[in-house]
Amino acid sequence: MKHAIFIIFFFCIFLVGCTTAENSDKIPTLTVVTHDSFSVSEGVITKFEQDNNVRVVFLKSGDAGVALNKVILTKGNPLGDVFFGVDNTFLSRALAEGIFEPYVSPNIASVPDSFRLDETSQVTPVDFGDVCINYDIAWFQTNNIKVPETLEDLTNPIYKDKLVVENPATSSPGLAFLLATIAHFGEDRYLNYWQSLKDNGVVIASDWNSAYYSNFSASSGKGSQPMVVSYASSPAAEVIFADPPRKDAPTASITGKDTCFRQIEFAGILKGTQKEALAQKFIDFLLSKSFQEDIPLQMFMYPVEPKAALPKEFSAFAQNAEQPAIMDPKMIAENRERWIRDWTEKILK
Repeated sequence: MKHAIFIIFFFCIFLVGCTTAENSDKIPTLTVVTHDSFSVSEGVITKFEQDNNVRVVFLKSGDAGVALNKVILTKGNPLGDVFFGVDNTFLSRALAEGIFEPYVSPNIASVPDSFRLDETSQVTPVDFGDVCINYDIAWFQTNNIKVPETLEDLTNPIYKDKLVVENPATSSPGLAFLLATIAHFGEDRYLNYWQSLKDNGVVIASDWNSAYYSNFSASSGKGSQPMVVSYASSPAAEVIFADPPRKDAPTASITGKDTCFRQIEFAGILKGTQKEALAQKFIDFLLSKSFQEDIPLQMFMYPVEPKAALPKEFSAFAQNAEQPAIMDPKMIAENRERWIRDWTEKILK
């Protein structure tokens, strides 16, 4: 009798387990292809999953350029349902490849026109950030030297050997700074400007980590350069991650006309997805208040939604450029590789 009861009990557990697994299998998965820097708070994404009865998987695929290449190579048989992270330096190429399904989110209405660069509505703007020159406040105060205000100022001998930039062929902020100089000086003069920077001892690092954490004097205290190409949000990050804690930022950004380049990141629904309705809801979610207000402390970018509240550290220490350098994404797509090649031949050789 006990044996029979045990069999019935075991069968019931097995049946419940199967039913649970079966119900679990019915929850669809939405795959979001993105770059390695993407981040979102667990609570924010969990709320989206619960509201839409979906499980979201993030497929991180390298930096923005590498991730886009992977998506292009797999078009027709997409790696996922949504792609997040194509920026305005690669936008025209992405649109020309026809990898997205057009979609106009109802949440786009409040996003300023300056971020809505795609008239075909294949991609939706999500965040933005300014690549600027950051400087070591204490170094300039100690040495009683005025902080440069323009790109032209950087060629002054007083700043000789004091600037580190990233290689535009291997670094996203390095490319952004190169584009700022082209936008400001024009194609016929930007290489002459770079030669002047070279003559003034500009240091070229392979990537942002090396430039910021090895060369920049404010980050390690041991670097030789008190100026570095970084992000306008970097001073806020210095406060947020300070150990021991501090109430002031050791760095600030140079934000004069054309000294910064504005990066805008977009997301789009990948053509060929079998979950288009869910993908549309995810695009809506990216423009929602919860996600937009999560962006600054997760990815250190700014939300495109003007009403999204910013962390107090951003309001106090981060700076947006009032007149950032801008360039038509189509012009970037048509000339990017040539500009990088010409820069490499002129400056690195």
